[in-house]
Amino acid sequence: MATGEVAVRFVVAGRVQGVFFRASTAREAARLALRGHAINLPDGRVEVLAIGPAAAVDELARWLQRGPPAARVEAVVREPVAQPGAIDGFRTG
Repeated sequence: MATGEVAVRFVVAGRVQGVFFRASTAREAARLALRGHAINLPDGRVEVLAIGPAAAVDELARWLQRGPPAARVEAVVREPVAQPGAIDGFRTG
């Protein structure tokens, strides 16, 4: 991680799979120049790892509260990540 960057793991619950949540999150992350991922979890939630400037991560956090138009976000849990490792770009899975 570069100096001045933060890494945060978000777990988003609600109707967030099958509604373009991951792809929309990737677009938002690219707009904010963030690195990380958005992946489906087996229990129907989506995990988002966001790495970058704190202000950009906070902006993504606000976006995650509502998500794309077809989503229905019920909860977003946020936790810091100490050492996410070397991650380039933003991937979905």
